[in-house]
Amino acid sequence: MRMFQQIAKAATMGAIAVLLTAPVAAGEQGGRYWVPKTMSPGPYWRPSAANPVQYSEPTSAALYSGPTMTTPAPYSGSIKTNRARHGRWLVRNSTKRFATTQVRKRSPLAAMARAVPVSKTHSLILQVNTNDPAAMNLTLNNATNVTQHYKELGEKVKIEVVTFGPGLHMLRDDTSPVKARIEQMALSTPEVSFKACGNTQEKMHQAEHKDIPIVSQAQVVESGVVRVMELQEKGWTYVKP
Repeated sequence: MRMFQQIAKAATMGAIAVLLTAPVAAGEQGGRYWVPKTMSPGPYWRPSAANPVQYSEPTSAALYSGPTMTTPAPYSGSIKTNRARHGRWLVRNSTKRFATTQVRKRSPLAAMARAVPVSKTHSLILQVNTNDPAAMNLTLNNATNVTQHYKELGEKVKIEVVTFGPGLHMLRDDTSPVKARIEQMALSTPEVSFKACGNTQEKMHQAEHKDIPIVSQAQVVESGVVRVMELQEKGWTYVKP
């Protein structure tokens, strides 16, 4: 019985040896044998006529040595040093961004602070076309009050008193009831000027058959009405007391 078991065991081992050596012998006879690649061509790759399985000659006695594992080189830098440099970079760039933001925020305010406010010059026309001393004095009062108002505000003002028709008597050197006031205002209030209508002066000359003298503080214009119209077209404010 024991001899029979030894014979069966020897036969089994012989069969295993034959099975193991058969592929090797077949490979040696054909001259090529399959070597698995270390990198897979992809999950969807399948061998075909266009992509046959590639064979290569063995380069060593080993049938397959498996993929080679490469150990990365040790890190030679300093973590603390890099962190310190990165921290300084963040601080430097954060400071620049903050400064730029502050400049942008301050720019409109700085521009407003640097801008010098332009004072507008106020312009007023006062018309006189009646030979009424009360109306003439009211006109001079209005001119004085407006001038004083803008002087207190520190703003500029120009006032022009335009006379025509019967109102020319206000500026006539021989008939003006406010001649003294006009002389005084010319010295104290240079913002106020006086214009006499040339057409009215000519008509009075024809009617009275003599020269019509005008006070030295006034200037003769061709037409009082045209003068008022032209000043209004330039944006002057028109008032008739």
